[in-house]
Amino acid sequence: MEVILLQRVEKLGQMGDVVTVKPGHARNRLLPQGMALRATKANLSVFEAQKVQLEADNLDRRKEAEAVAENMGELAVTLVRQASDVGQLYGSVTARDISTAVTDAGFTVARTQVVLDQPIKNLGLHQVKINLHPEVAVEVTANVARSEEDAAEQLRKGAAVLGTIEEMEAEEEEALEAAEELFEEEVPEEASADAPNEEDTKA
Repeated sequence: MEVILLQRVEKLGQMGDVVTVKPGHARNRLLPQGMALRATKANLSVFEAQKVQLEADNLDRRKEAEAVAENMGELAVTLVRQASDVGQLYGSVTARDISTAVTDAGFTVARTQVVLDQPIKNLGLHQVKINLHPEVAVEVTANVARSEEDAAEQLRKGAAVLGTIEEMEAEEEEALEAAEELFEEEVPEEASADAPNEEDTKA
């Protein structure tokens, strides 16, 4: 089925693109969510007539999303769950759970904005992508723990590990720069192979 995109859609195209998609994808997601129109002559004419306004509205929504993303900063939400001794959850953490936790933290996020390939099934810190706008995404930390105390400890340890990784990356970058400077230094030319040796001069 051919549709006209009314906004940027990841892995499909930009606003105004006419793309071919599976009928089910169009009927279940793109059309009902106002992300696209069927690519008919009439709809193409409607899109062209509304294109300027659609672009202006999209720009406003993007600016709002960018402001929200900046305010979210390095947001971490805690999800308390029961788990086995090896950290396996009795159940799982879903996109709906994360959207609820983020909303409770003060940022309204729908379940459909949470990008989670599969439910989280173990304790720990999990980076989860949230699409605030088709062109603006932010990552939040889902801190899955047995208790609030464990969550605080996990976050502390996670920050320490992150700091160590950043230090190692900085050291590696410094070493690379030093190596580059060393190679850039002028290498003395080797003695010419054509220079006569002692035996030749004796002859």
